[in-house]
Amino acid sequence: MESSRVKPGLNGVEGKGEAGARQVVAGRSQRLVGAVLRALAVALTLVAAVVMGLDRQTTTIPFQLVPTLPPLHIAVTAKWSHSSAFKYFVVANVIVCIYSAFSLVASLLAGASKKSLSLAMPIAIGDLIMVALLFSSVGAAMDFGLLGVHGNSHLRWNKVCGVYGKFCEKVQVAIVLSMLGSCVFLVLVILSIISLHKRSK
Repeated sequence: MESSRVKPGLNGVEGKGEAGARQVVAGRSQRLVGAVLRALAVALTLVAAVVMGLDRQTTTIPFQLVPTLPPLHIAVTAKWSHSSAFKYFVVANVIVCIYSAFSLVASLLAGASKKSLSLAMPIAIGDLIMVALLFSSVGAAMDFGLLGVHGNSHLRWNKVCGVYGKFCEKVQVAIVLSMLGSCVFLVLVILSIISLHKRSK
């Protein structure tokens, strides 16, 4: 009689229950991490767009018309809108910020329901597009920013960051924030790939 009793876990019922519980906990943890990362992406891209969008500096530059006359002092303003690369940077960060907010709300509303399964693939594709968009905008802004720092002797473009120091500093801050946002989305893409791989098993 004693040997005929079913010991806990030997028939696989209890083992499956424990495995299911672990999967639920793991799913909740992954959704929490994803929500935190998306909220962080919203903050980073929003601040990056605001810092760049409000960046401007006016300075006085001496301009020599005639060598025998004293130079004229002209007030010149540097703005983000003077550069197509910076315009692209601001627009890209605004787009990513809006997408991050919508995807965060959608993932929170879906939760662990069946809707989350149908949203997983579109969100993963959207995250991948946002990574490409952010990295391309950061690259464009960095390329133009380096011209401001070092100039280009071949094209006879002078360095301007020596004149517009505060303007260039804010540009650097915006680029760093956007780069961090790009890394956040890269992590989100990796997590999405891992999650989709587990669900396909």
